[in-house]
Amino acid sequence: MNEKEYNERLNSLLRFSEQIVKIEDLDALLDQLLLEARRYTNSEAGSIYLVEHGKLRFAYVQNEKQTHLGSGKNRFLYNDITIPIDESSISGYAASRHEMLSIDDVYNIPDEAPYKFNTKFDEQTGYRTRNTLAVPLTTSNGALVGILQLINKGKDKNYCEEDQLYLRHFGLIASGAIDRARITRSVFTRMLQMAELRDPKETGAHVNRVGTYSIEIYQAWAEKRGVDEDEMRAFKGSFRIAAMLHDVGKVAISDKILKKPAKLTDDEFKVMQHHTTYGAGLFDQTSSLLDEMSRDVVLYHHEKWNGTGYPNGLKGDEIPLTARIVSMADVYDALISSRVYKSAWSEEDVDNFIREQSGTHFDPELVEIFFSIQDVIRAIRVKYQEAS
Repeated sequence: MNEKEYNERLNSLLRFSEQIVKIEDLDALLDQLLLEARRYTNSEAGSIYLVEHGKLRFAYVQNEKQTHLGSGKNRFLYNDITIPIDESSISGYAASRHEMLSIDDVYNIPDEAPYKFNTKFDEQTGYRTRNTLAVPLTTSNGALVGILQLINKGKDKNYCEEDQLYLRHFGLIASGAIDRARITRSVFTRMLQMAELRDPKETGAHVNRVGTYSIEIYQAWAEKRGVDEDEMRAFKGSFRIAAMLHDVGKVAISDKILKKPAKLTDDEFKVMQHHTTYGAGLFDQTSSLLDEMSRDVVLYHHEKWNGTGYPNGLKGDEIPLTARIVSMADVYDALISSRVYKSAWSEEDVDNFIREQSGTHFDPELVEIFFSIQDVIRAIRVKYQEAS
């Protein structure tokens, strides 16, 4: 690498470090980090593992060659996999030693090597991993945050010293950003837990599912319309948080109504409807895309496609896209999940209801998209199950 190329890469890292501090959601950050690392090393695929409870937990994956799977490729985002931090796996080895591990041919690892390549992903997808580079993500004080694993450098090349030099700098920036995003998520999660204490129906698993269903439905909608990839990624980063906040206004509703075990009276239901306007009031001083999106979701997610919803009786495209998506995601999850006051509906019954409400409660196009990504929806349900 000559001096000009080195300076260009250094400047790109500086621009990248300024860009990622604006990302508010942890998953959106991981998505952007992995994308940038792949772009700079010309890698087909990659994954990120984060350290949790002394193990590596699978957190994110990208694979641009899995186009034959369509939207179904996203189901692998929700695999719940943990790896011990020891020398038995490629990522575990890099994590335990705090050093990069580059392998030119994962199917021909020497017998004397302590680590093995797990072929399960290749077998499930028909993808063929050739080479890989596992990069420890460590903070400036040496604490391990996770592992970035890149796969299949383009043009049949192997990862080189220049890649590793770049990724050492990249890893420091990424680690700090992940730490900040985790703190932000922790604060955000506590706020949702406060709402959960008020309303036993709004569990942490429920809001995670609604948020994740929503961004997957949006992505399928955006891909259908040819929305620019960078625009789509930026939108999803805010939308997940906004969707999770959909019922935050219930903190202003009295316990007498909120925790009533029986059906609400007409007067009580009218009071309950105010949770949309109470919640939207939290975002009146809109100063960011997240604030605007949260206000739309909170205020309008009980509107209906035919105009019979509340609070304003909006109809069709008058209802913001974000609210139309969250409306369907919320109803779907409420019906298919068991609660203290109801049993879970069967998948068949819920699917029939969603179809019946197409053009009445729900946007018909979104209903069609919802059923086109059922394998992803099921994977999300499995990952974010209710605590037993």
